[in-house]
Amino acid sequence: MIPKRSYLLNAAYSWVADNEMTPYLLVDAEQENVVVPTEFVKDGQIVLNISMSAVRHLIMDKDAVSFEARFSGKPMQVYVPMKAAMALYAKENGDGFVFPDEEFEQEPTPTPPTPPKGFQLKVVK
Repeated sequence: MIPKRSYLLNAAYSWVADNEMTPYLLVDAEQENVVVPTEFVKDGQIVLNISMSAVRHLIMDKDAVSFEARFSGKPMQVYVPMKAAMALYAKENGDGFVFPDEEFEQEPTPTPPTPPKGFQLKVVK
């Protein structure tokens, strides 16, 4: 069966956002293919604010959570394979979901998506 974690994560995100709270994602930063700012990792974990006001180009699909964010003023593309997503909860009250352990198929190393490029204007005569 397809792991249920991505479905639970999307539902939890919607629920937290619908209640006008800030969704925080707890990540196991030691999992393979995780791309997060390592200077903020503590005890192998990192908590990421994934609210729409904190990130750009948020993508949550069956494979991963990816987005662009700024950390200490520096832009970074973040990539969290679904296997590394441990919990999603509201910053304001801690209410949310801890995801159950699941078996994930070994897949080839994914390439984190790149954000869309901005528009380029050119003079047409």
